[in-house]
Amino acid sequence: MRPPFRADHVGSLLRPAPLRDAREKYSRGEIDAAALEAVENAEIRRVVAKQEAIGLKAVTDGEFRRSWWHLDFLWGLDGVERLELGKGVQFAGLATRAEGARVAGKLGFSGHAMLDHFRFLQAHTSRVPKMTIPSPSAIYGRPVRPPIDPDIYPDPDSFFADLGQAYRQAVHAFADAGCRYLQLDEVFVAMLCDERYRRQMIERGDDPGALLLLYGRLINEAISGIPDDMTVTMHMCRGNFRSTYMGAGGYEAVQEVLFGEIDVDGYFMEYDDERSGGFEPLRQLPKDKRVVLGIMTSKRGGLEGRDELLRRIDEAARFADIDQLCLSCQCGFASTEEGNLLTEDEQWAKLERIVEVADEVWG
Repeated sequence: MRPPFRADHVGSLLRPAPLRDAREKYSRGEIDAAALEAVENAEIRRVVAKQEAIGLKAVTDGEFRRSWWHLDFLWGLDGVERLELGKGVQFAGLATRAEGARVAGKLGFSGHAMLDHFRFLQAHTSRVPKMTIPSPSAIYGRPVRPPIDPDIYPDPDSFFADLGQAYRQAVHAFADAGCRYLQLDEVFVAMLCDERYRRQMIERGDDPGALLLLYGRLINEAISGIPDDMTVTMHMCRGNFRSTYMGAGGYEAVQEVLFGEIDVDGYFMEYDDERSGGFEPLRQLPKDKRVVLGIMTSKRGGLEGRDELLRRIDEAARFADIDQLCLSCQCGFASTEEGNLLTEDEQWAKLERIVEVADEVWG
């Protein structure tokens, strides 16, 4: 069976104490990059072995070498610089660290540290190594327009043309490195389900409907021409920072483009609470694609009951063939290095429950 698997997970894992300590020491200049990398390597090997032991068919490195789900990747693109912001991104009652990205040169892709991150993962697992990167919208979708040098990009068309090409080169570089399971983390298509966010986009001068089509085209360009045996999935998220969120709204607002226009092989979809709406949009799921139901939450430590998960899978199967469904948490456990508000034991219990229930439903 190709990915996504019946029991799968989005990717990020809580940062263990030795890794957190090493990153803090590195930031204070108490250890060098080689010492930090040695700790990262050891902790990645440990969580890879743990994922294998509980029965997951695809494993990740937990995103242990990153601080953010998106910025570490964007900062590695040609033409993109790290930016200190006046304030962080506002979540429900909480704001992130005040960091962002500035487009100060011509966008491109001439290599990336995450290629080596993938190679390390691939070399240390007997399962399918899964790589996650932000979707192209990550550089553009915040409610405040990103700073883009007008001398480099006097018009949006040229910016988006180069963005699509940079992403296509990145995706093909991962393919050349041996990656056959790539996930695009897509927050801002999911955020277009939120009425307040759509108003913010209009107020800054953008058309939400046009943005949805644009984001779809950029994804399609990024994955065009990939090897036939490479799977690309799309993770939908309305925000995940310290167990808080940014948006709410069912998938009806994006369902036609999501399922009808975007050429990914599968969708990881948030469904862990009422903010995501009902399963009705799954009626439009094409017969050759899968949805990974994010009906277990990564935001809280309480373990969902087997019967509750089975009931919700049955509800979803009213709208899509059960053979097209899989199971996961709605998001990762640590979209940023701070992580969500649960323990590592609770995290692993959730992943074990996913495997247990998936085995019961699909065998």
